[in-house]
Amino acid sequence: MIASIFHKGKQYKIDFYQPIDISMPLHSSENCASAWYVEPMKIEPVVNGAWIGDVNQGGSVNFRNITFNPHGNGTHTECVGHISKEYISINQCLKQFMFLSEIVTFLPTQIENGDFVITKKQMEMALKGIKPEAIIIRTLSNGLNKLSMQYSNTNPTYLLEETIHFLNEIGVQHLLIDMPSIDRENDEGKLLGHHAFWNYPNNTQFHKTITEFIYVPNEIPDGTYILNLQIASFENDASPSKPILYKVF
Repeated sequence: MIASIFHKGKQYKIDFYQPIDISMPLHSSENCASAWYVEPMKIEPVVNGAWIGDVNQGGSVNFRNITFNPHGNGTHTECVGHISKEYISINQCLKQFMFLSEIVTFLPTQIENGDFVITKKQMEMALKGIKPEAIIIRTLSNGLNKLSMQYSNTNPTYLLEETIHFLNEIGVQHLLIDMPSIDRENDEGKLLGHHAFWNYPNNTQFHKTITEFIYVPNEIPDGTYILNLQIASFENDASPSKPILYKVF
């Protein structure tokens, strides 16, 4: 199904039969990617007296409770409610779901303290003057081990604050990355990148989102895509999400 999309004076064509899912599967195995010291997701049948919500254990239907943390278990999209004193919901902030986006791939730079980061200069060189509504960051190396990586206490790659300011300057509204966070794992609670991206609390950008724990397969080339950013209707600062890309041609 070929669709023509007219956006800001330009025409883009995409094939709805060729979606590219960049979310991580969320499952209860200990091998599911996680961060922030959370336990694996739990999926357990409801038990009510002699009745159990598991067909294989004699129940009439499968009827399960699921316990997880959206920030630590799998792909999720968050709003400024993640860092605000006010209770702000991703379901209330994200009102549009299709965006012109750009995939960019980086070999992180090692800085003096030993951390691996993405710098402003790297971002400028990768985008080459392109000003996307959404940016999708793939970091190297990019093996399938990312789907099972336990990131707690590993100090993963993050974005420097200067990089976030640059993304703000060029008008990026939605930031997606294949790491657990855009910020350093242990930064004494400053979350410099999050605060900068949402400009909280000085001029809060409620409509902007950050999506973490994506996975962009190596066979997907850098370039321009239409992003369909799908969330569950959680009245919470974050929701599990399913970002879908369509290659522009």
